[in-house]
Amino acid sequence: MSTHNKDRPPKAIFFDAAGTLFHLPRGVGYHYALVGENIRLKLDSRQLDRAFNNAWNAMPRRESIDGPRENDDKDWWRQLVDLVLNEVAPSLNELDRDNFFEIAYEHFAEAGVWELYPEVLEVLENLSPRFQLAVISNFDGRLRMILEHLGISKFFKHVFFSSELGADKPDPEIFRRALNLICREPNEVLHVGDDPERDWKAATAVGLSTFQLDRRKNSLRDLLLIL
Repeated sequence: MSTHNKDRPPKAIFFDAAGTLFHLPRGVGYHYALVGENIRLKLDSRQLDRAFNNAWNAMPRRESIDGPRENDDKDWWRQLVDLVLNEVAPSLNELDRDNFFEIAYEHFAEAGVWELYPEVLEVLENLSPRFQLAVISNFDGRLRMILEHLGISKFFKHVFFSSELGADKPDPEIFRRALNLICREPNEVLHVGDDPERDWKAATAVGLSTFQLDRRKNSLRDLLLIL
C-alpha cells in the first residue's frame, strides 16, 4: 500500500489530482456529448469515451523543457480533441471544430463537472495543520480553478502542473522541479497518487516515499492511519 517509513513522518505531502482527489462521475464522453449539443451535433457518449481513450493513447509523450509550455498546453488539448472528432465526426467543418474545442476547453473548468471523492475533505482537513500540502498533476492552469470550485484550494500551499513546470509525469523531472520550488529533500516528501507508472514509479525514482492509492483496495483514509 505504501513505501512510507512510519518512523520518519514526512514534512510535505504531494497529491496527484484527477483520480486521487477528484474524478469525472459521468466520464469524458458524457461531457463531450453535452458540448456537441451546443453546436447542434448529436454524438454518442459511449463512442466518445472510446474515441477519447484512443486519442489519449495516441498522443506522443512530451520531453521536458526549460520553463512553462507555450499557451498553457492548450494546443496539446486541441490536438487531442481533433483526434476524437476525426473518429466520431470526421466530416465536421473547421469552424464547428473550433467551436467544439473552445466550448469543451472551458467546460472542463466549470463548477459541477468534477467531483471530490467522499473522503477527501476530511483527509485534507486532518493533514493540512500538520504537513505542507501540494498538488502535482499532468494538468494546466485550469487546475487552480477546479480546486477552487471544489473547495479544497485553501489546503494547498503549492499547485504544480505540467504545463507550468514544463515536465509531465512519468518523467521524474516534474518531481525534481517541485522539490526545488518547495525547498525540500526527497526523503522529506510523501507522494500520494493512483497511477502505477506516473505516480508510484516516477516519484520513487526521485527518492520520494509513496502512498499507492488503489480505490479497489484502499482510500485516502488509509493515509491517515499510516501518518
